[in-house]
Amino acid sequence: MSYVVAVRTLCEFTAKIGDLDLRFTPAPTAQQGIAGHGTVVSRRGKYYEAEVALSGLYKQLRVRGRADGYDPGYNRVEEIKTYRGDLHAMPDNHRHLHWSQVKVYAWLLCQSRGLKEMNVALVYFDIGTQKETMLSEKYSAQTLELHFDQLCERFIVWAEQEAAHRLTRDKALTELRFPHAEFRPGQRHLAESVYKAVLSGRHLMAQAPTGIGKTVATIFPLLKASPGQKIDKIFFLAAKTPGRSLALDSIDLIRAGREEGAPLLPIRVLELVARDKACEHPDKACHGESCPLAKGFYDRVAAARQAAVQAVVLDQQSLRAIALAHQVCPYYLSQELVRWSDVVVGDYNYYFDISAMLYGLTAENEWRAAVLVDEAHNMVERARKMYSAELDQGSFRYARKSAPKALKTVLDRVNRQWNELYRNQEAAYQVYHSIAEKFLFALQQAGTDITDLMTEEPESISPELQRFYFDAMQFSKLAEVFGEHSMFDITRDTQAGNRVQATLCIRNIVPAPFLKQRFAIAHSATLFSATLGPHHFYSDMLGLPDDTAWIDVESPFMAQQLSVRIARTISTRYQHRSHSLAPIAKLIATQYGNVPGNYLAFFSSFDYLKQVVDLFAGQYPDITIWQQSRGMGESEKQDFLARFTDGGQGIGFAVLGGAFAEGVDLPGERLIGAFVATLGLPQMNPINEEMRLRMDAIFGKGYDYTYLYPGLQKVVQAAGRVIRTQEDQGFIHLIDDRFGRTDVMELLPAWWRVQ
Repeated sequence: MSYVVAVRTLCEFTAKIGDLDLRFTPAPTAQQGIAGHGTVVSRRGKYYEAEVALSGLYKQLRVRGRADGYDPGYNRVEEIKTYRGDLHAMPDNHRHLHWSQVKVYAWLLCQSRGLKEMNVALVYFDIGTQKETMLSEKYSAQTLELHFDQLCERFIVWAEQEAAHRLTRDKALTELRFPHAEFRPGQRHLAESVYKAVLSGRHLMAQAPTGIGKTVATIFPLLKASPGQKIDKIFFLAAKTPGRSLALDSIDLIRAGREEGAPLLPIRVLELVARDKACEHPDKACHGESCPLAKGFYDRVAAARQAAVQAVVLDQQSLRAIALAHQVCPYYLSQELVRWSDVVVGDYNYYFDISAMLYGLTAENEWRAAVLVDEAHNMVERARKMYSAELDQGSFRYARKSAPKALKTVLDRVNRQWNELYRNQEAAYQVYHSIAEKFLFALQQAGTDITDLMTEEPESISPELQRFYFDAMQFSKLAEVFGEHSMFDITRDTQAGNRVQATLCIRNIVPAPFLKQRFAIAHSATLFSATLGPHHFYSDMLGLPDDTAWIDVESPFMAQQLSVRIARTISTRYQHRSHSLAPIAKLIATQYGNVPGNYLAFFSSFDYLKQVVDLFAGQYPDITIWQQSRGMGESEKQDFLARFTDGGQGIGFAVLGGAFAEGVDLPGERLIGAFVATLGLPQMNPINEEMRLRMDAIFGKGYDYTYLYPGLQKVVQAAGRVIRTQEDQGFIHLIDDRFGRTDVMELLPAWWRVQ
């Protein structure tokens, strides 16, 4: 069995040495890099060959890639690298890697064309000055072959291990059985649909009620289908931490199987967490002169990588333990291990963001990937934020004060053009159909000047100015692709002394144009949620293909399993909030006294939550309570959920829209009810009205705008499924045939007006 590896992967695996060095240095954007390559190619002769596809074999290892260019007149293969600033500042280990790559391409060319020698060149192109620096050396084919063989020999032991793992994995997955003796009602329908979608290479949208085991029912069929469909990676993407935890628990269940004592399923599972959650030394910079885990990272990572793949399941805790045992950074070890994992569990942004790692690696390595999107109703709002950008003038003015003298002129020009944007704006908020070219030019010029200074004198750039630089680059990037899918708005704010400042926002409305390619590159993607209708809305908004399948799994729950009660006598509007505290506390205590057990109580803000908790604790000291706090870490979130035990009694207080608002799996008696104290239904406002107009322009008039409002969607859906109402002692009971009793918080989200 041959093992296929990309030239870049081969070289990064075998030729990277020295420190991890992630000090920020201005680098060309992807678009600038492409343009730079194009400029270099355009300067070559008519017989110059660009993007030369190459492939070669060493024992059972097949190496493939694309050389940037080959000039037959000079018999020269070129590796083109774009950069900014001082070329001499490039770290030696980067140059070492570049030489290794181009020498591999040189041998593959010699081999394919029967050449006895080759001129090998690194072409460094400065996108600022548009100048090339060429470093060229001549090698015999024999020397190039020796280099190639040495790299392959270092990699082949790993390749043999990976090939053996793939064979073992696929054999086990072929024989895989569902982890339970039988499917729950609705679970088989969902699992079969996912399986059929991956067999046909189609995408699937699945609306299925909470409580049937959606996570197991989506992961299992993808694992089962992987051998036959040659699936390289399964990406399970969640909106929040509880979704990731549930996925890892489900995979553990599948791996263990039904038979006690049976060998564990040999699949490698990796959990990706955010850098700030994985960092061991948040007070240190990511380079060898500052962080001990960055120093010599590439010299020690091979041993850490080998230990990691033997561990099989790499959640945050186990990966950290391995990384620290080998003195390497846990976060960047996880990035390395994506290439060698079968299932990757992480946040949406790892695949859908503007610079998403999983998407980039999938495209680069031509992986056959299957994507699962958990709680997919969150995707619209999350994707809108990924492709939106904001500039705050107050923060900009603060950054301008700390800027070096060399930048004063260009930053003053930005400020003048910024003021000009809203000079004639009378309303506090206004939407514009375009962004003034003069402002964008000034902003881009400021970005260029900051980049140049940052390259020459990095210590002269303050954190505030660097923050503005990042925001400006993101804003400029989205301004380049500004269209009907987004809108530009300005919010004026009058400060003390009548000084006016404005916040500029490119606000994405329809993320479909950005996400379309991300879905297109996946072999199959399944988006699932308890509330994912109407499906055409999500399909249109997210850019799913026209042949995306849709299923609505019937609920196995009986109407008697849920009672939604609305306290019409309590107003939670802001102006009535102080008067609502005592009635809410009494309501919670009364329900708890009638049916003791575990409850969740949700509030629209931490301040509101604290007011009720303080009053409740004083009036009902015998009832056990615990509460969500601001900025809870991962361990604190787990401790909060761990308080909900079978047979336990107490009330957990949390905020709507936070970590515990959805995606929390508390089966059985771990949770028997929830209270929701919320604000009113959303009113029409200028942003939403403009969104409606933009939707008209994209999808045509008559679109169902109910779904523009995060909450109105669910009230319509819920009201459409009510089969019985009953009024009793000031409450309205809504008996619904769709949801289990732990889904009260889904039925009553943060916008419900309680009167």
